[in-house]
Amino acid sequence: MEKYNLTMLDEFILMGITDRPELQAPLFGIFLIFYMISVVGNLGLIILTKIDSKLQTPMYFFLRHLSFTDLGYSTAVGPKMLIHFASDQHTISYNWCATQLIFFSFFITSEVFILSAMAYDRYVAICNPLLYTVVMSQGLCQLLVAIPYFYSIFLSLLTVIKIFTSSFCGYNVIRHFYCDSLPLISLICSDTSEIKLIILIFATFNLVSSLLIVLVSYMLILVAILKMKSAEGRHKAFSTCGSHLTVIVIFYGTLFFMYVHPKSNQSFDTDKMASVFYTLVIPMLNPMIYSLRNKEVKNALPRTWKMCTNILFKMHCH
Repeated sequence: MEKYNLTMLDEFILMGITDRPELQAPLFGIFLIFYMISVVGNLGLIILTKIDSKLQTPMYFFLRHLSFTDLGYSTAVGPKMLIHFASDQHTISYNWCATQLIFFSFFITSEVFILSAMAYDRYVAICNPLLYTVVMSQGLCQLLVAIPYFYSIFLSLLTVIKIFTSSFCGYNVIRHFYCDSLPLISLICSDTSEIKLIILIFATFNLVSSLLIVLVSYMLILVAILKMKSAEGRHKAFSTCGSHLTVIVIFYGTLFFMYVHPKSNQSFDTDKMASVFYTLVIPMLNPMIYSLRNKEVKNALPRTWKMCTNILFKMHCH
């Protein structure tokens, strides 16, 4: 068994979210709606923050990249999961499984650090408003997203190479609805202690370092707000970081729930539900939170719509 040839294992079977046939159609409908809202919302924010002249600030630069990562990891998982629901075919090829894990790991890791970069941006905007445009220069903003992207590429490739160059046993059933690292590791025959240690070290570093940046930023923001004399100034300061704070609480709350709740026989199903939440629900909620709570985004929508209709009208006339 230990020398089971990798080439003989050409596909995996995903257990999916549920094995109850009566739930397949309703779940397909619900997740299709979630995914479509996520695609429309995140693509809309990417386009809006790119073309609207009044949204060319560091805050919306980071928001565009947050939407990109949301769209990325929901697309890495969502379409394949929907195909499984629609066709009742739960197989995934060996190569596609590795590809899915690469993209999912890349986007989810990038999101963690982009959220912390957004916290730093809010700190500079509230605590050093006069120096905001100087400190949050275009070069720094690009650096704060480039580093997470390069780091995430390195980490996702390292994880996938370590897992997929190991010897898998003949058993190829993944206890999940997508190719995640820990369910895959459980199928490996060879020693997995090194892979598990690498994942543990990097996962701990990612969560602790990014959360530390967020906590320190918001502690300094809170101190600065409490020092403000006018109630209007405090309200304005709170409103500028309200959307980001909401996203942070939902995202980290879900991750902590997954890793901190007591493990039991039911924990696998609980983890799957938590995974559904952060792979499909959070990418759907994020653009809604930023659109509904943000006056600048709401004002940009009719401007962009008017501009697009004018361009289409002129093209039609010519």
